[in-house]
Formats: sequence, structure tokens, C-alpha cells
Amino acid sequence: MHNGHQHPLTKMIAEINSIFSEIGFVFAEGPEAETEHYNFDQLNFPKDHPARDMQDTFFLRHEDVKEPTVLRTHTSPVQARFMESHKPPIRVIVPGKVFRNEATDATHQAQFYQLEGLYVDKGVHMGHLKGTIEYFFSKFFKGDVEVRFRPSFFPFVEPGVEIDMMLKNSDSKLANKWIEIMGAGMVHPNVLRNCGIDADVYTGFAFGMGIDRLGVMKYGVDDVRNFYSGDLRFVNQF
Repeated sequence: MHNGHQHPLTKMIAEINSIFSEIGFVFAEGPEAETEHYNFDQLNFPKDHPARDMQDTFFLRHEDVKEPTVLRTHTSPVQARFMESHKPPIRVIVPGKVFRNEATDATHQAQFYQLEGLYVDKGVHMGHLKGTIEYFFSKFFKGDVEVRFRPSFFPFVEPGVEIDMMLKNSDSKLANKWIEIMGAGMVHPNVLRNCGIDADVYTGFAFGMGIDRLGVMKYGVDDVRNFYSGDLRFVNQF
């Protein structure tokens, strides 16, 4: 009989946890059916933000649901819950399943896995974010990595950035190419205050990326839907 093995997504999540644990990050998780309060309000989303629209988010309607509830659109609500129940310094990663109401194709899924990271302490700055991301990518992709920031906007960070990476000194097909990989930034003071943390004393960074996308890059997968197809011809390659 053939021995069993981990699914590639499970394998990647275990590797991600291992890498971040080396630099003091702990694992956290939270509910996939999340209140609108934690999914949007605590994260500084305006009431009229388009992410709240029915065409973008799966809202849950049931007589037993006492407050507006959604299938979480990102894993950031776990960060908010963690900050409410823990005092700084905080270093946490949150790999988990998220849901978006969008068309499915080779690069998009209505359900996928995301990785969030959060570090809150006195004196945290963008240099800490850059160093953390470079360390993770160099370990995960097993090569020298260069990272660059481009200004961007997300409601829960200020300033916000898009992060590109370039893998160097590697035999990978990705080597020596700039690839857009994730969004990140310094945690917005409003988010810290919403969670009971003094924004005049503490600062922090947060980042988020798709684990499926990391798998496409790491293993050369040409269609993200393969991770969810249940096709053993694909899964058994891992």
C-alpha cells in the first residue's frame, strides 16, 4: 500500500508556521463565519466601502444570526480579535480560508487560503516589515530575495504598500523577475485604538498574501483550481 501524505496546501501552511516560529511569531485562528463588526468595522472600513456590497461579499442570513455576519473576506478579523485579548508585544500569523464573491478562473477562486501577519510593539517601523518579509521569502523559496515597496491603500494600514519580490541566485523559473506578491503596511492607529491598544505608545505592521499564490510560484502550478479539484493525479505529485 502507498503511504499517505499531506495535501500541498497543508504542507505549505506547516512550512509557513515553522519559518515564522523561528522569529517569534505564534499561530492564531478564528471563525470563518465572522461578524461584520470584526470583518469590517474594527478594521477601519468605512460604512460605504465597496467591499461591504452584496456583489463582493457573502452575507449570511438566518433567523438564528443575531447580528450581520459574513463569510470572512480576509483573515484580518483574527488579528483584531487577538489584539483585543492580548497585550503587546504581539507577533502572530494567521493562515486560513477566506471567501470572495468573484468569478473562478486559473488565477482566482471564490474560496482560497490567505496568510496574515501582525507585529505590534514599541518602535515598530517599515524596516522591521521589510526584514521580516525578506527572511520569510528567502526561507520559503530557498534563495536570495530582494523586496521593494510601492505605495498603495488599504483601510486598515497607513501608510500602505504593495510588495514585489525578486528571487536571485536560484534555478527557479521565477528567478531575476519582479513579482507582485502581497499587500502590507503600518497598522492604522484607528485599528489599534479599536482593539484597546494605545496608538501613541505602540506601532505595528501587518501583511497579507494568498497561500494559493505562493503555491503557484513555489511549485510552478499553472491553475490555482488544481489545489481544490481533488484530482489525485495532481495531489500525488506532492
